[in-house]
Amino acid sequence: MKFLVVAVGHRMPAWVNAGFAEYAGRMPREARIELVAIKPVARGGPLQTMLEAEGRRILAALPADCVRVALDERGALLGTMDLVRRIERWRQAGRDVAFVVGGADGLPESVRKSAHLAWSLSPLTLPHGLARVMLAEQLYRAVSILHNHPYHRA
Repeated sequence: MKFLVVAVGHRMPAWVNAGFAEYAGRMPREARIELVAIKPVARGGPLQTMLEAEGRRILAALPADCVRVALDERGALLGTMDLVRRIERWRQAGRDVAFVVGGADGLPESVRKSAHLAWSLSPLTLPHGLARVMLAEQLYRAVSILHNHPYHRA
């Protein structure tokens, strides 16, 4: 199983890159995390037009046969064990999973509609760089639970 994080934003602060790399590096071989950074569309036109252009870039980066999870503040709130159960089902089905993190203006409707699941990391609005780090940590936590690793202590 592979996790793909497709995220708008290609120049992140060093702490974002370090945090993401820390958790991605801890993942076992059979559950690697790969980051695909999508260059944001230049700002300066109608917001809807810019979002649609970013949406085309995002959709082009997603493998056709993967489970698509859109990170969206209006998505379902999942607890850690909910995520663990979903990952286990996806793994048993032999599916790779792509998590989509939008840019500063969120996700376009085309990406939301193509997703199998809309997931909210928090009811708070998060900076998209922080969402990357939180996502990587939660994926590491979930995989650790599946491997009976002592990282999760709940």
